[in-house]
Amino acid sequence: MNELGKTTILFEDIKHIDKNNNEFWYARELQNVLNYKEWRKFEGVIQKAKEACIKSDVQVIDHFVDAAKMVSIGSNAQRKQKDYKLSRYACYLIAQNGDSRKQEIALAQTYFAIQTRKQEISELEYSKLSEDEKRFYQRKLTKKGNYSLNLAAKNAGVKNFDRFHNFGYKGLYNGETADDIAKRKGLRYREDILDNMGSEELAANLFRITQTEQKLKREKIKTEKEANKTHYDVGSKIRKTIKELGGTMPEELPTPKKSLKELEKKLIL
Repeated sequence: MNELGKTTILFEDIKHIDKNNNEFWYARELQNVLNYKEWRKFEGVIQKAKEACIKSDVQVIDHFVDAAKMVSIGSNAQRKQKDYKLSRYACYLIAQNGDSRKQEIALAQTYFAIQTRKQEISELEYSKLSEDEKRFYQRKLTKKGNYSLNLAAKNAGVKNFDRFHNFGYKGLYNGETADDIAKRKGLRYREDILDNMGSEELAANLFRITQTEQKLKREKIKTEKEANKTHYDVGSKIRKTIKELGGTMPEELPTPKKSLKELEKKLIL
């Protein structure tokens, strides 16, 4: 694998996905990957990136979101640590304004330039999709996400995968298991619940899936009990966020008239 390939893996490993399926990076994590030892110097690069954003007539707030948090400094004391949630475009601007003598910066410039363009095309295409096309797209992502999540769960010690996934559903759906969701939707025995969700409900589940995978890896969880609790906690926090934003609870979202399996058969015929 070449250096760009290795760098791509690093950037993808620290990528986060919010409840609306938007990707973002934390500035503190990006700082480490770009080999900046001091936050003071890296924050200077961020400020230059913000200025470049303004000069391009782009709203800074859309790409550099304050994410300050309280951190422990010992003796039960805490202090506020500055951080940002960065869009891919923000990361691109940071790379463009970083120290070009650093190999990490040079590789980041290439990576984010390529990926930012890909993302722009992807978002444009997605906005033009019909609801059913969006469902197919989101379902494809959840399949990939569940595959990766299962690998992470296995490494965390999970053996009963049905139980593990039910913990995630129970957190997101206010105590409902996969069987409960299927019954509420009026599905036949063993019919896939994800194939019977609209794009918004699928997006909420995709967020649950990706964030659980990252949390299992990040916190190096190694017991089935803790993995189950992690999945439940992630689902609960996503549910809480939806409520705080005034969104519709997943169980209240309408079930599409046709499952994706039915639509696939129709397309084949």
